Amino acid sequence: MSTIHVTYFSDVLCVWAYVAQPRLEELKLQHGHQIALEYRFCSVFGDAHFKLDTAWRERDGFAGYARHVQTTVERFGAPLHPDTWLRTRPASSMSPHLFLRAIMDWEREVVGPAGALDRSEQAIWALRKGFFADGHDIGRHQVQRALVAPLGIDLDAVEHRILSGSAFASLAADYQEAEKSRVEGSPTFILNNGRQKLYGNIGFRILDANIRELLRHPNADEASWC
Repeated sequence: MSTIHVTYFSDVLCVWAYVAQPRLEELKLQHGHQIALEYRFCSVFGDAHFKLDTAWRERDGFAGYARHVQTTVERFGAPLHPDTWLRTRPASSMSPHLFLRAIMDWEREVVGPAGALDRSEQAIWALRKGFFADGHDIGRHQVQRALVAPLGIDLDAVEHRILSGSAFASLAADYQEAEKSRVEGSPTFILNNGRQKLYGNIGFRILDANIRELLRHPNADEASWC
């Protein structure tokens, strides 16, 4: 059985990607042996303070956005630290994205091009959870290191990729691919060689239906229903 390639774009500071984590885990549980999940980053909070100062200026600024995040998270029953966005305000998602790209590049070298990036997945969740559930400023490099330290990652090798510039190149490739694929926001699933794009608060059944339809391998003269 062939494998379906799924590209998953997200911003680590995006609340919708945070609450979508259970759907992502269920997708892996249901179709893990049939899909190749590729994690990539897009820039929604590249300049977080400018974005929120501008977009939420008339809605009580950071305090208003913090209330919006709280309301969103409560709908999905996920934990949220009271300081998130209210007192803990990361300057940018680019710093954690850079750190995570360095981890992904390091692990890819360790496990080979076809290997599963288990520790990279854990690192992405460690930073995302560290911000939303635990109230840590994951824009700070020392916080990033502390949060992934228990995962058995070679942090010296990760630092080398940052200092050498290679992680910057990988992150630039992510952002360029997001622009090329017209990724509108976080999270976004891209399937079927870019023909199918599922963006935002997408329910699991919609994701599941799209994967199952692709797995049917329609004939060239048979249109997909998804």
